[in-house]
Amino acid sequence: MAVTDEAIARIREMIMQGELRPGDRLPPENELSERLGLSRNSLREAVKALELIRVLDVRRGDGTYVTSLEPGLLLEAVQFVVDLHQDQSVLELFEVRRILEASAAGLAAQRISVEAIAELRSSVSGADGFDNVSDLVAHDLDFHRRIAEASENDYLSTLLDALSSKTVRARLWRGITEENAVTRTLSEHAGIVDAIEARDTELARALTTAHIAGIEGWIRRSLG
Repeated sequence: MAVTDEAIARIREMIMQGELRPGDRLPPENELSERLGLSRNSLREAVKALELIRVLDVRRGDGTYVTSLEPGLLLEAVQFVVDLHQDQSVLELFEVRRILEASAAGLAAQRISVEAIAELRSSVSGADGFDNVSDLVAHDLDFHRRIAEASENDYLSTLLDALSSKTVRARLWRGITEENAVTRTLSEHAGIVDAIEARDTELARALTTAHIAGIEGWIRRSLG
């Protein structure tokens, strides 16, 4: 079991056994990590995952609380995890994205302006300091949107925008649960920018294909 998965399981066990009840505030991070025998980093990742599926409520400057755990609150948030593991359509969306994103990157390498390249690189550099998965996914969406726009093909850009909006939750879940997903994503983004700036169409296409295929491979393993 991955360390983050173990942390999630330990917190869930505390809730199921009644050690933590709806509305309760979690102990301070250092106290809870020692109690569970986990690193603080693993605990943070577990909290992010449980916040995403509405089990925990992180209140900035106040603390982390167990939600009401009412079925209506949890149903919608948990449904996407079920969809991710049972619905092949999520995988099919990424297969289409892999094809179209590569085409957009190839066109962008031919048509992007110097100003747009600078903005793209600044976007990647700025994301390096993010520690919130939601912010990083927002960066990912913005990064791919910029490349699609730089392709100067409105039909392609519109199609990709529609596809991206349907894959946000899968990207969030991967960012939380897969080790080094964030670091790898930003590194791959930087490589794509380098290829586009070099006007290397084939390299831009290849790197983008590999980038999307990484997420696609994670989904295949999840479905397996």
